[in-house]
Amino acid sequence: MTLLLAIVIGVLYGTAVFMMLRRSLVKILIGLAVLGQAGNLLVFTAGGVNEPRGKTPLVRPDEASLLQPYQDPIPQALVLTAIVIGFGVMAFALTVFKQTYRATGTDDVAAMQDPAR
Repeated sequence: MTLLLAIVIGVLYGTAVFMMLRRSLVKILIGLAVLGQAGNLLVFTAGGVNEPRGKTPLVRPDEASLLQPYQDPIPQALVLTAIVIGFGVMAFALTVFKQTYRATGTDDVAAMQDPAR
């Protein structure tokens, strides 16, 4: 399972970089979204998706420490936070790209750099 996820993450990162190197703003935005999802999968996989399912990490009042095995909540919290931040970044990028398109009349990055426009 980890090998399959590593291959999927590699393909997603490669796709994201390929899309972000394109000339169209729409393709750059899609690449940015794919890059965020690849990062989320990487954190989730690094957190141990193959680990045996454990109990909730709560210490009962009559115990001094956690009972083994317990599930680590940090990767899930990081991925959830990254998803929310990713939505914010995508909304901001979409707004900037929309205003850029309105100002220049094109979504081609090379055409935007032309001083004759």
